[in-house]
Amino acid sequence: GADVAINYLPQEEADAAEVGELVRKEGRKFVALPGDLRDEDFCRQLVEKAVAELGGLDIFVNCAGRQQTHDDLLDVTTEAFDWTMKTNLYALFWLTKAVIPHMQPGSTIIFTSSTNAYEPSVNILDYSITKAGIANFTKGLAKQLVKKGIRVNGIAPGPFWTALQVSGGQTMENVEKFGESVPMKRPGQPAELAPSYVLLASDDSSYMTGQILGANGGMGLP
Repeated sequence: GADVAINYLPQEEADAAEVGELVRKEGRKFVALPGDLRDEDFCRQLVEKAVAELGGLDIFVNCAGRQQTHDDLLDVTTEAFDWTMKTNLYALFWLTKAVIPHMQPGSTIIFTSSTNAYEPSVNILDYSITKAGIANFTKGLAKQLVKKGIRVNGIAPGPFWTALQVSGGQTMENVEKFGESVPMKRPGQPAELAPSYVLLASDDSSYMTGQILGANGGMGLP
């Protein structure tokens, strides 16, 4: 039932158009905001445009992320490390600072962590650092914003099929057995994760803040 503004990279225009069509079919407004979140000025502009187009902002979901596999830490360049930090942490920081002044009591912020925050995979160390940081940031910010009536929660997915895996986030060998290590012996599908975001965005979670929800096929984390 929400009007939606989404950010995406310009090269993802076709996917964004498909999402926009689905939102409009539900009778809701869709605002497309292409651009690179590694740019602080763009992050501020993105929020201002979203507020202007939607007439306000009461739900902020941060799920943008970069993950690249490296079996050896020595293969991670400073440029690659910086790219991951900017996408996963800096952008979250910039966007959050920009959205808070626009939020009224009853608003909600939802961040995306990972089971890698608690049990890091051996080949995505830089990614795991950011996901641990997001979990920590979620819990601390929730305490800071509770007096404003703004709830802050996060989700820590386990192995889910997303674009991360097939765009350099995992080796092909790992992709072929992706999800086999969890008790359910399979990866999750995006449709199995979406209800967790809907819960945290709705008033059904009105007594939840500073929480990290796990959806991980039985791993028991966080």
